[in-house]
Amino acid sequence: MTEFNWTRDQFHLPEGVVYLDGNSLGPLPKATPARVAQVMRPEWEELLIGGWTAAGWHMMPETLGDRIAALIGAEPGHVVVGDTLSIKIYQALAAALALRPERRVILSDTGNFPSDLYMAEGLARTLGNGTRLVTVAPEEVAGALTEEVAVLMLTEVDYRTGRRHDMTALTDAAHEVGALTLWDLAHSFGALPVDLAAAGADFAAGCTYKYINAGPGAPAFVYVAPAHANAAGTALQGWQGHAAPFDFDLAYRPANQIARMRVGTPPVLQLAALEAALDIWEKVDIADVRTRSIALSERFIAGVEATCPQLRLASPRDPDRRGSQVSFHFEDGYAAMQALIARGVIGDFRAPDIMRFGFTPLYVGEAEVDRAIATLAEIMAGRLWDRPEFKVKAMIT
Repeated sequence: MTEFNWTRDQFHLPEGVVYLDGNSLGPLPKATPARVAQVMRPEWEELLIGGWTAAGWHMMPETLGDRIAALIGAEPGHVVVGDTLSIKIYQALAAALALRPERRVILSDTGNFPSDLYMAEGLARTLGNGTRLVTVAPEEVAGALTEEVAVLMLTEVDYRTGRRHDMTALTDAAHEVGALTLWDLAHSFGALPVDLAAAGADFAAGCTYKYINAGPGAPAFVYVAPAHANAAGTALQGWQGHAAPFDFDLAYRPANQIARMRVGTPPVLQLAALEAALDIWEKVDIADVRTRSIALSERFIAGVEATCPQLRLASPRDPDRRGSQVSFHFEDGYAAMQALIARGVIGDFRAPDIMRFGFTPLYVGEAEVDRAIATLAEIMAGRLWDRPEFKVKAMIT
């Protein structure tokens, strides 16, 4: 049983703030500064370059990968950490396409995160062999699976609305036509139970700075199923993915298994922050997190719909069909969100008109949800959002 009073105490949250944006950037775990400081002093300070071996820095991508694997239903030795999510999507997609060389279609949906689609477009253009990206509406994905499709590339939970794909059903459907699957877990990992092995996923990637709370710019991870681990091609042939990186061969030879998906030098300070975050998650039952996040989000939906008739639910009403966030449509949603933030309730906005709220039970409870509802109701009833200062678009929304 997860003790949510304990988890709440593991995070620093500014006084007076209700934080409903952990689906974009998680707050600071209290243990993180000390763990990062340990890398700098005494490890870096005293060990210098010796830290790569004596402090275990070099193997952190694999050791942390195994810790993540245990949280997402992946087999040990099949997850590695490093680089950004876009890079890991590119790697996994390139590897999957190479395993289906006779096929030319990457299938995705119009709700996918744009960066994933950009990566697919760029890779298709680079290949220059007729490979193309095809996108359909989320509800049309299963019907669009044909024997032309090489890879089905989807984000399990929509970043805007929280709509959730059925990973197992769509993976099965893809396999029925001979296609491989690549799942983006950016809004799944830490939000709901994920079982990659049980779902039969071929490839997956995810980030660690949202629900996992590893910090801004924290590294991503990639999963390669055992069936593909030694066959997966490495489009980004970085020296860390070489079979013997310190032999400095001029010709590339991929490492065995997941190590071949390493690219460049590990970001040790960021990996240390991830270690501190995983220390919390290894004391948490994700089923408890899911149950509580549904209860909180249902409470929020009911309260907002009862007090803010101007807002229209953008997320699926069925909690089993959404992740751990709730979104509402409102024509002046950007200004309303800025007014809300000015009153200490932090969510975010996604174009064109979506107000987005994340429910992260590790540090959010009923009191925060009720305050958010009351504050939003006050803003809407008084049109407090209708002020010039709230309508000036910032670079980051």
